[in-house]
Amino acid sequence: MLLSQHVKATIDRYKKACSDSSGAGSASEINAQYYQQEAEKLRAQISNLQNNNRQILGESLSSMNVRDLKNLEGKLEKGISKIRSKKNELLFAEIEYMQKREIDLHNNNQLLRAKIAESERNNMSVLPTTGPTNYDSMHQSHEQHQHQHQHQQQQFDSRGYFQVTGLQPNSQYARQDQMSLQLV
Repeated sequence: MLLSQHVKATIDRYKKACSDSSGAGSASEINAQYYQQEAEKLRAQISNLQNNNRQILGESLSSMNVRDLKNLEGKLEKGISKIRSKKNELLFAEIEYMQKREIDLHNNNQLLRAKIAESERNNMSVLPTTGPTNYDSMHQSHEQHQHQHQHQQQQFDSRGYFQVTGLQPNSQYARQDQMSLQLV
């Protein structure tokens, strides 16, 4: 507000100086005077703001009397009160958000536990409870394969070499690999 009053007063003086330009000199002299006055006012405002800033920070207090110090203290207390109020507002909002998040996480946790329990129940009902287990049937077929393999190794062709078919896997052995992969 202070700045706008100074600007208005300066503009009024400039208009007055322009209307009285008959004896005051040329327009360039009037402009130079105007800008000099404006520069001086702006320097004074900058100096005043810098001094107020230092005082708010607790510096340059030696030039202040008791009344000015009390006014400064009151301004600072009002400012601190507004800062604390805003800080508390933000903290309460964050606490409320965290409480909602806790409830959501708890609900998600319960849902996941229920899914795990249901999955475990489904897996238990799928496994056979009677007859030979998959492990027993795999063990028996593996023994059969080893017996066939030993029999094939003993057969030579006419040149004294092992037969190539004894080294290639048969379909039963490939099935066992698939079964074991499915169980894991």
